[in-house]
Amino acid sequence: MINPMHDPYVRVRGAREHNLKAVDVDIPRDALVVFTGVSGSGKSSLAFGTVYAEAQRRYFESVAPYARRLIHQVGAPKVDEVSGLPPAVALEQRRSAPTSRSSVGTVTTLSNSLRMLYSRAGTYPEGAARLDSDAFSPNTATGACPECHGQGRVHRVTEDSLVPDPSLSIREGAVAAWPGAWQGKNLRDILDTLGYDIDRPWRELPRADREWILFTDEQPVVTVHPVRDAERIQRPYKGTYMSARRYVLHTYADSKSAALRARAERHLVSGACPVCDGRRLRPEALAVTFAGRDIAALAALPLDALARTLRPVRDGEGVAAALARDLVARIEVLTELGLGYLSIDRPTPTLSAGELQRLRLATQLRSGLFGVVYVLDEPSAGLHPADSAALLTVLDRLKAAGNSLFVVEHHMDVVRRADWIVDVGPAAGEHGGRVLYSGPVDGLAEVAASATRRFVFPDGAGPRARTPREPSGVLALRGVTRHNLRDLDVDVPLGVFTAVTGVSGSGKSTLVGEALAETVAAHLEGRQPEVKAEGLAAVDRLVRVDQKPIGRTPRSNLATYTGLFDAVRKVFAATDEARARGYGAGRFSFNVVAGRCEVCQGEGFVAVELLFLPGTYAPCTACGGARYNPETLEIAYRGASIADVLDMTVDAAAAFLADVPAARRGLRTLQDVGLGYLRLGQPATELSGGEAQRIKLATELQRTHRGHTLYVLDEPTTGLHPADTEVLLRQLHGLVEAGNTVVVVEHDMAVVAGADRVLDLGPGGGAEGGRVVAAGTPQEVARSKASVTAPYLAEALRA
Repeated sequence: MINPMHDPYVRVRGAREHNLKAVDVDIPRDALVVFTGVSGSGKSSLAFGTVYAEAQRRYFESVAPYARRLIHQVGAPKVDEVSGLPPAVALEQRRSAPTSRSSVGTVTTLSNSLRMLYSRAGTYPEGAARLDSDAFSPNTATGACPECHGQGRVHRVTEDSLVPDPSLSIREGAVAAWPGAWQGKNLRDILDTLGYDIDRPWRELPRADREWILFTDEQPVVTVHPVRDAERIQRPYKGTYMSARRYVLHTYADSKSAALRARAERHLVSGACPVCDGRRLRPEALAVTFAGRDIAALAALPLDALARTLRPVRDGEGVAAALARDLVARIEVLTELGLGYLSIDRPTPTLSAGELQRLRLATQLRSGLFGVVYVLDEPSAGLHPADSAALLTVLDRLKAAGNSLFVVEHHMDVVRRADWIVDVGPAAGEHGGRVLYSGPVDGLAEVAASATRRFVFPDGAGPRARTPREPSGVLALRGVTRHNLRDLDVDVPLGVFTAVTGVSGSGKSTLVGEALAETVAAHLEGRQPEVKAEGLAAVDRLVRVDQKPIGRTPRSNLATYTGLFDAVRKVFAATDEARARGYGAGRFSFNVVAGRCEVCQGEGFVAVELLFLPGTYAPCTACGGARYNPETLEIAYRGASIADVLDMTVDAAAAFLADVPAARRGLRTLQDVGLGYLRLGQPATELSGGEAQRIKLATELQRTHRGHTLYVLDEPTTGLHPADTEVLLRQLHGLVEAGNTVVVVEHDMAVVAGADRVLDLGPGGGAEGGRVVAAGTPQEVARSKASVTAPYLAEALRA
């Protein structure tokens, strides 16, 4: 019997989490261990769902029962035994709900030290009282500017933003900010009842009338006698007027509908707060300086520039020197990870998942912990190849400090540097869940079943070099000024596959996700684009595909998101038994009272509160997890109930519903993007970012479109195994072959090498970036002397 205190391995026995098939595996401690396998193979279920979940459960058992109630706890993983397991820290890609008050400074706690520096060592105006550190925070009542509440920006409306076309009358829709349908007609009828001329062009109305209609705070109630369709009876009703300003601000602040909030936002004019000039703090805090700057100015500097400002101070004595030494030491770790272009005040919603994880990684490096297992989820995500060496150096330092690193990773450079590899597969979903190999990296070369093997040990016979397509035209953006892009002119080729590259922070996402996509969206919606552009008429449609979840609750799933569920429900409603009972398609929705199980409200499970233990979920005792009531489950199609079909994989459903045209196309496109292993009813909460992105792409592919579509994707290969990347690229190139344009922000040089055109931004990040340093075919960009990307692209082209 091995003493677990001295056992050099974490030993897992009988792991059955998600698709794991009673996995037994021994994983060495004090090593860099990489978990590999195709997307959905079960590697995250092993690393996070089993090893980390068990470590967390054991930690919670040592916490006082009362305190345990205050902490969100996960249930026990499905595993027989895990031995030799030290305490664990997880650094995942998942982000919490985005808030503009969360920033680089709050995630890394650099803000705390900077506020303390101003409080204790700042230069105060003569006679001013010394302020507590909270007075330098825009997130506290004592520090926040009272006008903008610490946000730095104020939202208002103007006549131009509410009435974009003053030649229209109110009846013709002059007040564009009003809601549509009945509510808009209601406001119009109320104005008519109040005596305002709703048929006169807006610009001809008296100024006092226009002011009242748009900006009044009054809410008069009047009896309205509507005049609408002649054949319908129209009864009088009491109507309450709400000004356009009140409606827009109320909707933007309080509406739960993202679509309504987005519509209201189009009519808002945002600007820097006039009181604090966008600096978010009260005047007394902004009057304190350090190194000649107020705290807002110092927090806005890129981290590497902030470190240069503080270095002369750290060599002295006293409080200022101590705080400066701490700040500089922590900033140097962030700079080492390629994040020196970020500023302390950069909001976290604007960061990529990879940037956020590296911020947390740097914080852990400074924590001084040892004997810990760090479980990391793709730390290379969003990282340019030039920054990979720095990441590996940081991982080595964590290991050298006496820690173990268990890393779920698809980046082959990281895999090759590992001490040990655990390869899970061979395929995804029910076709995966087995450990194919666990051992030193070299040994994987002998495992024929591994999908990872050929990428770790390339045989030199890579894909044939393809001849780049010629563009059908260009979409010219002129004078783009946003974030670190300064008066940038860019020609985006049309009718080809374009990869936008550059180091982290060079401006890729700003150019593609904001400037390009927003300009095209504005044009298609009939709005005036903020960016000057030529060639917009060539684009008929815009599709953005990102990695955001397809839903945040288990009620949203693969079938509901793609629209497949509509076709399935119609099939069941068309059966003889359903017709005889009068069941329509709505009866077969688990969100509808008539069809769902009322005990679990159509969830399929019930939450069980255990007070001092972590809450858990148990299958509903009434429906057994089927989600429907017995009467609905009695309806069968080819011997299967609606619950049985939801439990099928895409591959199984494709065979089962092969003669149902409405379902066949959607299922085939899901298979084409490599998602045949997912169950139709798989909850959105169980899907990875890469899976969510491919579901969105499949949803678009199954639609029949006419005209030229621009597809914009932000790092589509994040979270994908190289084998899955090949499948995805076939689909993207197919879109171009069909006459469309695809633009991707990408760090994977294999993808860039296969593109038709490359736009490389840089040369650095932040203020050092924001320029196009090279543009052309992959071969042309690979020869550029100014591009940081060029040598890595040249290597990929030779592979």
